Amino acid sequence: MTRGRSLTVQPFSLLVKPASADCNLRCEYCFYLGHASLYPETPRHRMSDGVLESMIRSYLETPQPTYQFGWQGGEPTLMGLPFFRRVVELQQRYGHSGAIVANGLQTNATLITDELAAHLAQYRFLVGVSLDGPRELHDRYRRSAAGEGSWDQVMLGIERLTAQGVDFNILTLVNETNVAHARTVYAFLRDRGFLHHQYIPCVEQDGGGGVRPCSVSGVQWGHFLCELFDAWYPGDTERVSIRLFDSVLSLLVDGVRNVCSLGHNCAQYFVVEYGGDVYPCDFFVDRRLRLGNVTTDAWAAMQSSPVYREFGARKCQWHSRCEACKFQDLCVGDCLKHRLVGVGEDPRRVSLLCEGWNRFYGHTLDRFRDLAARIVARRRGQAVGSDAPGRGAERAGRNDACPCGSGRKYKKCCGR
Repeated sequence: MTRGRSLTVQPFSLLVKPASADCNLRCEYCFYLGHASLYPETPRHRMSDGVLESMIRSYLETPQPTYQFGWQGGEPTLMGLPFFRRVVELQQRYGHSGAIVANGLQTNATLITDELAAHLAQYRFLVGVSLDGPRELHDRYRRSAAGEGSWDQVMLGIERLTAQGVDFNILTLVNETNVAHARTVYAFLRDRGFLHHQYIPCVEQDGGGGVRPCSVSGVQWGHFLCELFDAWYPGDTERVSIRLFDSVLSLLVDGVRNVCSLGHNCAQYFVVEYGGDVYPCDFFVDRRLRLGNVTTDAWAAMQSSPVYREFGARKCQWHSRCEACKFQDLCVGDCLKHRLVGVGEDPRRVSLLCEGWNRFYGHTLDRFRDLAARIVARRRGQAVGSDAPGRGAERAGRNDACPCGSGRKYKKCCGR
């Protein structure tokens, strides 16, 4: 296998499934749980030390501005604390001088121990916790194999993360139960001091050309986002970070599309399954899209493979109706998953959420543009509506308090 920094690769990140689809919960809407059937040779899936070392070593041999590892599942904390200690050990061993390594962990938080939280804090893992709102909304779908709600365990896990000073955000899956309660969910998270949110629409196919009952419609999604925006704007814009809103502002201010759904190409990261198999997207982990294996194939070869390139190009193959849409540059046809496109199927379909995106951008875009103008003005050292001189935002570090006085980190405010 050819490896080394001389390989020509575009920057990419890794989304790693060290326990595959294995999970201690049985969330009814989970899209990944059934993927365990890809590896029927064993009922228990755990990444071996050999695969882990091969993956980390080869990735750190590629030239990247930042080496980004996202540990997901299933439930990655099933791997236990020794695994994550080994992760850091190998990253330190193979990282070259000056390398910047970032680790993210997406978890249901029910297995977080004090010791694991301390490790995550020490090595600055950014943790995403799945939480769908107050108990009655969260426990509708996020249950154990015995059918018991997981809310109490999640909140205990969050307490342990907080006690150790772990940076974490909240990932909320917007489903048919909580979609009518945007303000309730938002206020619940904000008032508990959870100030970094990510909201993802639940769109799960039923295998017969339709969607499962847990899914949201375009109308529901649009209404949720508008209600969410109205709860956030203007009072919380400097306090609460909502990933979708941050991404829209990043596009308006810098022209940067920092989430794949806003991009023109899906080829931005690799999914690594527990045995080292590599795929182009966790929504499309399918044998027909297998790119190779970290123990036998070079990243450059997988990135340049026809399968990877063709998959990535499908994002901008949208329905003819999209061409005339005034929000096309923001939606970019939407995620292939939301178009209900299967492997090998024509991607030129209208997203199930199309009506929702139209409603959302029609309702918010002028105010996003106003916020973007304010960010640009602050960067220039000018407070909008004031003749006061700037406070030197350009000298702040990314993790420093923003000099504009917002109370937010520079990277989340004027440093967007």
